[in-house]
Amino acid sequence: MMPTNEYVELYNGGYYVAGTRIGLDVVTYDFRRGRSAEAIFEAYPSIGSLAEVYGAIAFILEHAVEVDAYLRDQERILEEIKTQHPMPAELVERFERARERKAR
Repeated sequence: MMPTNEYVELYNGGYYVAGTRIGLDVVTYDFRRGRSAEAIFEAYPSIGSLAEVYGAIAFILEHAVEVDAYLRDQERILEEIKTQHPMPAELVERFERARERKAR
């Protein structure tokens, strides 16, 4: 289990930016894809402040090994859910079309 601090909290088995329902995984993936702290805050203003975003990023950098393990665990859980509850083909197709439009 990872530690927490004033910027990251454990809630219902998941890690979140403290005081929000913004998952640590969301911030981690955005940051690792090169999104700036300012862009992350703009995308998720409910984080509260740019300082909170920087605090979460500092946590991610300080606990990289633990964060990576957490992300792998989250991906495993998601795959289990997908296997147990497959989406209807029509819904999968709609998601793929939306993803393609966004990529353009």
